[in-house]
Amino acid sequence: MIRHLVLFKLNEGVERDDPRVVAGVAAFRALGGQIPELKFWECDWNITDRPIAYDFAINSAVEDTDALKRYLEHPAHQAGVALWREFATWVIADYEF
Repeated sequence: MIRHLVLFKLNEGVERDDPRVVAGVAAFRALGGQIPELKFWECDWNITDRPIAYDFAINSAVEDTDALKRYLEHPAHQAGVALWREFATWVIADYEF
């Protein structure tokens, strides 16, 4: 199994209630039910307020590297990423477990 973690930081001046953010969150929340490769899916807002903290996180799992590739290329994932590109930056980590 591969764990796929993503941490998002909203761009300066962008707030959680920005309509673009609301749409991006909705798109990512829906992915768990849209992409069969996802064996585990959760995402939500960070609840702490620290200078080094990111704002939103995705914690997911797929079976193997082929499944990860299919997930990353899936049209629903690509559509969500396109939304988030407008208002955030992010970092990822993928590891086997």
